[in-house]
Amino acid sequence: MKYKITETSKIVKGVVLYQIIANETFGGVQAGELGGWVESERNLSQEGTCWISDNAQVSDNARVSDNARVSDNARVSDKARVSDNARVYDNARASGNARASGNARASGNDQISGNDQISGNDHVYDGD
Repeated sequence: MKYKITETSKIVKGVVLYQIIANETFGGVQAGELGGWVESERNLSQEGTCWISDNAQVSDNARVSDNARVSDNARVSDKARVSDNARVYDNARASGNARASGNARASGNDQISGNDQISGNDHVYDGD
């Protein structure tokens, strides 16, 4: 197992989130490095080099997999998926059935929601 869920928790909008910690070194993440926040292990795959860092949060049935990264203050929730080499960062939000895949990037204050899909080399940025 590349990471485990710690006992450190916080409540966000009535949902208990737990901080993760890397068990091994992979993809630029060092063993012992604290990560972001998940509701449960279903939110972050144990496969690949995917990672949630900083104050990023992934909850509900959302999933981060493959080599994807969620960082900074980003939030991924509902049934959203972040996969392949996609990145969701800054204050970006992914929710509903949104999908970020390929080399896609969502950053700034961007929100992808509903059935939105960004893929390939798409970069969605809302700096407002």
